Amino acid sequence: MRSTPTEPEHVRSTSHDAPARPELHPTMLRRFLAYYKPERGLLIADTVCALVIAGIDLAFPSILRALTGGLFMEGRNAILGALGYIALGLVVMYLVRMGCRYFVSAQGHIMGARMESRMRQDLFDQYERFCFTYFDRVNSGDMMSRVVNDLFDICEAAHHVPEWIIICGVEIIGAFIILATISPVLTGVMALVTAVFVVIMVRQNLRMREVFADNRRKISEVNSQLQDSLAGMRVVKSFANEGTERAKFRHSNARYLDSKVAQYHAMGAYQATSALMTGALFTVIVVVGGLLVAQGSMTAVDMATFALYISLFTTPIETLVNSTENIQKAIAGFKRMDEVMLTMPDIEDAPDARPLKVTDGAIEYRDVCFSYEDEELGSDRAGRPVIDHLNLSIRPGETIALVGPSGGGKTTTCSLLPRFYDVTSGAITIDGQDVRSVTQESLRQAIGLVQQDVYLFDGTIGENIAYGRPDATPDEIVEAARRANIHAFIESLPDGYDTVVGERGSRLSGGQKQRVAIARVFLKDPAILILDEATSALDNESEEAVQESLERLARDRTTIIIAHRLSTIKNADEIATVERGRVVERGTHEELLERDGTYARYYRMQFEGARAGSSLRGDAGSDELGA
Repeated sequence: MRSTPTEPEHVRSTSHDAPARPELHPTMLRRFLAYYKPERGLLIADTVCALVIAGIDLAFPSILRALTGGLFMEGRNAILGALGYIALGLVVMYLVRMGCRYFVSAQGHIMGARMESRMRQDLFDQYERFCFTYFDRVNSGDMMSRVVNDLFDICEAAHHVPEWIIICGVEIIGAFIILATISPVLTGVMALVTAVFVVIMVRQNLRMREVFADNRRKISEVNSQLQDSLAGMRVVKSFANEGTERAKFRHSNARYLDSKVAQYHAMGAYQATSALMTGALFTVIVVVGGLLVAQGSMTAVDMATFALYISLFTTPIETLVNSTENIQKAIAGFKRMDEVMLTMPDIEDAPDARPLKVTDGAIEYRDVCFSYEDEELGSDRAGRPVIDHLNLSIRPGETIALVGPSGGGKTTTCSLLPRFYDVTSGAITIDGQDVRSVTQESLRQAIGLVQQDVYLFDGTIGENIAYGRPDATPDEIVEAARRANIHAFIESLPDGYDTVVGERGSRLSGGQKQRVAIARVFLKDPAILILDEATSALDNESEEAVQESLERLARDRTTIIIAHRLSTIKNADEIATVERGRVVERGTHEELLERDGTYARYYRMQFEGARAGSSLRGDAGSDELGA
């Protein structure tokens, strides 16, 4: 039965749902800080360097104040005698600062890049744990956006935020303490003005959080639309629908632009407030400081020093203000990553799961029911059983063909066997072992699958065949290609097995891709085979060549065939007709024709269609079964 999710409902939302405001909750903050753990040494060194930088920045105005009010008030000889030592000290001080700045900039970014790499690996590993249910409801463009865009923003913040907090925090606090020792009155007025502006900027900050979260959603929509359009470019061009795709992309792109405009309006208001705060503080120095000088409570030198420290006080505040974009993007990005990491896979190994042991290859479906959830297929099909109390026993080594109308449940029946989905009720067993009680890896290693929609990776033909068993030797790859009757074709290519197939195998024909996929299964050498319209893309000549190989592969192995072509099932041991998620009839080809049921009706429709087509085209080889 399906695993019960334990996470909050919002964690299971898709990218189309409006997520909550990207607040960094304590538990989420702890998960983020955990990524610093492997970088403890580098983080400590980076912190020390940041403290040195902040200390040197704070020291210079004090040094200048001491010199102005002390040494520089003495005679010429005293100044000249000490100037060389002062210069040497300042050179050493700023060389140290330069080294620390290099370390913070270089090693700090390296630390962030390592954290990003681990986050990306963790996120990819989590995607690998999900079953088909997750990929049915989440767009691949959104998943790519989380892996690429979001994690880049997190990486930048992972390095810069500690640096900003340390350097800016030390400079702000240090400058405030030093200013308080110079003039408590003027410092108190500055603190009051600063507090007013901080309140205003905090309110603006809340608005920016919402804007950045919306910005993340909109760029995901752009990525999703782009990925969808590019992946389906051949369909787009075949229907001459470039204009339609441009309009769809223009719509998502315009929505993203609107979000960016709102983002920059919010940032502009935020930074304008920061600039106004700086101007207000300088005005306070001139007005209040002038009054204090006039009253004799403050010297002109102290007022000048005060002005120097004001820059050291306001600049880090501006830095933190300007870093708000990075911080908010990182919070929004890590929240989106955290949503994925907290999502429990619908299908997981049982705590006591053990490896599957295939002894004979007997398969049994016992009273199996299955239906999709709301978010998977929409409310119109939610709760409707795709598989409805299906019972089906397959003997060891038997080849059984499933036929029936489209949507009848044939492919779903096969998808439940390797646990691409979990049954809602009932059980599926292999040699008496419930598929839910064994490890998914061992279960899927025992099953070979060739589908109608063949997926080839963007690599060489040899690499794609070797995907069936990555540790296979070149000789074993060649032997698998021979058994799939594609070796001669591969050898005829200029680069042979090193020929690059292109994205999704775009450089090969449909039949060639199908035979590469079949060779991949030959190499895997599984105990159980599922052929989901495996020869549907082949012409008659290619089909005949492959069919012999498939029959050789299926010998002494349990095989399930989903087929529309009569030629692919005529030699099956048994044929089962599946309608509305149930097996309505079962038997050999001859037995089913004698019963004059659903299969016989399909057969007559196909046979009469083939006869009619032959009389018009002279083509006696057409023998498709309309299933």
